[in-house]
Amino acid sequence: MTPSVCRVCKSPVQAVFTSVLLKKYYTQYYQCNHCGYVQTGEPFWLEEAYNMPINKSDTGMIMRNYWFRNVTATIIFFLFDHKGKFFDYGGGYGIFVRLMRDTGFDFYWQDKHTENLFARGFEFTDTENNLVELLTCFEAFEHFVEPAAELEKLLSVSRNILLSTEFIPDPPPSPDEWWYYGSEHGQHIGFFKKKTFEYLANKHSLYFYTNGQNIHLLSEKRFPPPAFKWLAKASKYMTPLIQKGMQSLTWKDSETLKGKIS
Repeated sequence: MTPSVCRVCKSPVQAVFTSVLLKKYYTQYYQCNHCGYVQTGEPFWLEEAYNMPINKSDTGMIMRNYWFRNVTATIIFFLFDHKGKFFDYGGGYGIFVRLMRDTGFDFYWQDKHTENLFARGFEFTDTENNLVELLTCFEAFEHFVEPAAELEKLLSVSRNILLSTEFIPDPPPSPDEWWYYGSEHGQHIGFFKKKTFEYLANKHSLYFYTNGQNIHLLSEKRFPPPAFKWLAKASKYMTPLIQKGMQSLTWKDSETLKGKIS
């Protein structure tokens, strides 16, 4: 089925190229004339694509979670209330949430596709406004069938969202020129440009910050844009210093879970 409008801003789209997903499903890709968002045709293959939630070719999962830990810890510590409550949406096996709790941040997990293996006992259940200081959503926006609607749901939990997704180059590269299309697994169905997020930020009266490539922040807080980019870049070196000023929740969590079992 050919989409008539952009799944982000409802503006007209135009066909840009065709590709094969999961080695058997042909789909057309379209680009929005207004916000630049690039989307597949109607993603009828998703049920099959999610038979294995974490795709076989994702060899960077552990390394990526350590990077997300470094960036998130640094951004929270310097720009937000680090004693607040935090929530990771689309949290996979719970590796990131466990790393953040081990660092000392009160993080919780949720993922409708994947079993929680490493952050059991710290599932997110609250949905009231203003309960969460900051929400993280890593490597998920490119999976959303209706990204604008998904964003609205996330904003009902927190008005500060730290996320990761790769900006699509301009003009959009062909299927064999950009790894992030993920044609082998078929789970990536939408790709963002900077102006796509700027459109969404403006729609919801938020500020948008980015490192220019793959880590971004939608926030109600205003601060100099270079601060976000610098903190993201320096996070590898800042995290060890932050850990010294935090109290790890590793042992406390163990005692809490033992109490629930007994």
